[in-house]
Amino acid sequence: MGATASGSFELTAFEPVETEEREGASFGRVGIAKTFTGGLSGASEVRMLSVAGPTGSPASYVAVEHVTGELGGRKGSFVLQHAAWDTTGTTIRVVPGTGTGELTGITGEFLLTVDESGTHTYVLEYELG
Repeated sequence: MGATASGSFELTAFEPVETEEREGASFGRVGIAKTFTGGLSGASEVRMLSVAGPTGSPASYVAVEHVTGELGGRKGSFVLQHAAWDTTGTTIRVVPGTGTGELTGITGEFLLTVDESGTHTYVLEYELG
């Protein structure tokens, strides 16, 4: 990838929309809002679908996230697509063709980490086409 941005983000809203209990699984739909600081500064809105197993732990989730702000001195927006399987793998990528403004043509991969204290950090490796 051509450039890297890193920093932290906070969840500013976590709003369950619906939950559906099924045998052996609990399905949920949630709206989430975030604020980013660091190499990416701005805000995002997330729409997430998840499933939890009988113990209540998340088993997997998919989400789309609309990010608006400034990245590397350029203003615009783009969409991230999340896919996660239990705690062993999470893939978050920039959806090609969703960049606007000065971020038109962006592609890349977003890596997130949550430490033991609950602090969320990110590294976004990206290219602008």
